[in-house]
Amino acid sequence: MSDFKDAAFGAGHDHIFLGAAHEQNERRTWAVIALCSVMMLIEIVGGSMFGSLALVADGLHMSTHAGAMLIAALAYTYARKHAADSRFVFGTGKLGDLAGFTSAIVLAMIAVLIGYEAVSRFLSPVPIHFGEAIPIAVVGLLVNLASVWLLRGDHHGHSHGHSHGHAHDEHAHEDEAQTVSAPFGVFAVSIFEDGVPPVFRITSAAGVSRLDTSTVSVTTVRPDGTQQVFAFKDRGGYLESKEDIPEPHAFRAIVRIADGEYEIGFEEHDHDAHDAATRDHNIRSAYIHVMADAAVSVLAIIGLVLARTFGWLWMDPLAGVVGALVIANWSYGLMRDTGAILLDMNPDRRMAENVRHAIEDRGDKVVDLHVWRVGPGHMSAVLSVSTSESQRDSRFYHAVLQRFKGLSHVTVEVQPA
Repeated sequence: MSDFKDAAFGAGHDHIFLGAAHEQNERRTWAVIALCSVMMLIEIVGGSMFGSLALVADGLHMSTHAGAMLIAALAYTYARKHAADSRFVFGTGKLGDLAGFTSAIVLAMIAVLIGYEAVSRFLSPVPIHFGEAIPIAVVGLLVNLASVWLLRGDHHGHSHGHSHGHAHDEHAHEDEAQTVSAPFGVFAVSIFEDGVPPVFRITSAAGVSRLDTSTVSVTTVRPDGTQQVFAFKDRGGYLESKEDIPEPHAFRAIVRIADGEYEIGFEEHDHDAHDAATRDHNIRSAYIHVMADAAVSVLAIIGLVLARTFGWLWMDPLAGVVGALVIANWSYGLMRDTGAILLDMNPDRRMAENVRHAIEDRGDKVVDLHVWRVGPGHMSAVLSVSTSESQRDSRFYHAVLQRFKGLSHVTVEVQPA
């Protein structure tokens, strides 16, 4: 008979999987709504009093901006208030992703409307009241910059979607090097995995050419006592292990150089995939909204100034087309990333491989494994393990996996081999 058990590491059994900065981001979003609402009232009232249609129009535009922010703010508030609601099987951590996906659709609609208006003005130019339009665009830009400042912080979305989702499964750097002080020099031992299977590298400021590779080795000692010896080859400037390093990269390492023996340690890092797993898409969507509005304001100012200075009336609609394309690009990135999470696509395949290796390095077999995100910084795993060790139950595997940061909820089924 199989042994089936569930555990929620770091969150107990309340299944609260909200982001670490949830309440802080909630306050920031409401602050931006307050700022936009005040500006909206000033522009509408002022425009009505002074007969400025352009000022009233910009005030109405600011109202749509505040409405978009409202999606994010309400999502934060609802998720917090219902975090312990048992009706949500895996908590309310993904509500922010749903709000982000909705905001991405709104952004796409805004991009289409701006593009349509710009093309219409290309075909049928309209007179521009530069005296009113330029100051309003400047004021709008200042409000958007203030909103960006309010939403500043660890939103994990500052690249607006165009650099996410395509580099989260590989390390693009070298792990922090561990130093070894030998009698004939100081050597740096690191794990290198820049687009290649992970390997050890040994470097030295004095060079490694004088080292005999037959006298150099690294022996890894994992928490369960498993050992593996790595031989090295000369790469001309550094030594590199001939064998790849299995996951996870958490072990003691005994480095042998000539007649010396030195012990160092490595810890598992989440790296780029960690960013994908912890990113708060709700604050990211709010940030993209204000950045999109700021970008449109900047383009509008440039277009209006050039149109007034050189008579290039086509610059104003051209700026609108460029702004629409930029917003559409950001919308696509946000929609892609949030949609993947809503469909339970694993944003951290490295975590899944680490879980698999942690189990199988102990001689067992992972029959089935599913890892997905349940909230910013919270991953869930369901796995089925086949083992010939009768004393290993689900508690044993929970203890094995508990050291993984961000793995907040684990369900294990144990099947006798």
